[in-house]
Amino acid sequence: MKIDMNEIANGKPSEVGEVHGVGNTVSGTNREKILSNVELANKPSFAGVDSPIQFERHSTNFNRLKGRLEHLVGMAIADFNMIEDGDSVMVCLSGGKDSYTLLDILLTLRKRAPIDFRIVAMNLDQRQPGFPVEVLPNYLKSLGVEYHIETQDTYSIVKQKIPEGKTTCSLCSRLRRGIIYRVAKELGANKIALGHHRDDMIETLFLNMFFGGKLKAMPPKLVTDKGDHIVIRPLAYCVEKDIARYARGMEFPLIPCNLCGSQENLQRQNIKEMLATWEREYPGRSQTIFTAMQNIVPSHLLDSKQFDFMNIGVGHNQTDGDLVFDQAL
Repeated sequence: MKIDMNEIANGKPSEVGEVHGVGNTVSGTNREKILSNVELANKPSFAGVDSPIQFERHSTNFNRLKGRLEHLVGMAIADFNMIEDGDSVMVCLSGGKDSYTLLDILLTLRKRAPIDFRIVAMNLDQRQPGFPVEVLPNYLKSLGVEYHIETQDTYSIVKQKIPEGKTTCSLCSRLRRGIIYRVAKELGANKIALGHHRDDMIETLFLNMFFGGKLKAMPPKLVTDKGDHIVIRPLAYCVEKDIARYARGMEFPLIPCNLCGSQENLQRQNIKEMLATWEREYPGRSQTIFTAMQNIVPSHLLDSKQFDFMNIGVGHNQTDGDLVFDQAL
């Protein structure tokens, strides 16, 4: 059963799942430093928001923002049939603005949904030095949401395998992905919700073009390699700037994402800066690119696996035709 936005608006609240999880404690100067960063990250001026607008919860501006994000998440869920009746959705929570926003909005939409689905939050504690392990369990307990904290020392593995100064993201993400799939199976979840948003998808498109030689982005929904789970990205239509503003207004206990050390030369960051420059010079360009990702014309590209160029002949009715000389750019 698909989620219908009109039904969500008029649906009845559903019950919140019971709480269970693991809470650990650490001590020392690293922990104090990270907790200090957590506090700084939650001040109104945290990084990633370049608007001077001050959002207060329940203010008109904030309520409009909240409504827009809820609408876009609901639309993505409906467009790609992400969540169905009886689903068990494991929401991956990192402590960043995206995953906090994802969990919050899914919990809100579930209260209005005409279908019954389970939400369980999952955090992977990778044993990074100074990570404030009590922050997420305390937050999740305050929500009354079902949750699980998985502790695996992938940090040490990455440090052993990757030379100092080299990018750790590739190995770290592979290890993390395998653990997430295993935990989802153990928790009985058939859907895995990730916090990637519109801007992540656009950045991935350019990363694959520039460095992978592929027209490939980040799918809103996919089946895992073994076919055991479906990965969904309900924030697919949401703009990062809106998510950052929402996180600020909600005062989520954000955990800074600099625990792996500084890797500012990552290609993704370069792409992000390129897109930000374009957006400043040509407002709306990012949305135009995103719209283009939803309007693919295989007959006007060069991939013979996607379009049968070999058997085109006179009289062949080709979709969209050859309009290249008819439309001025």
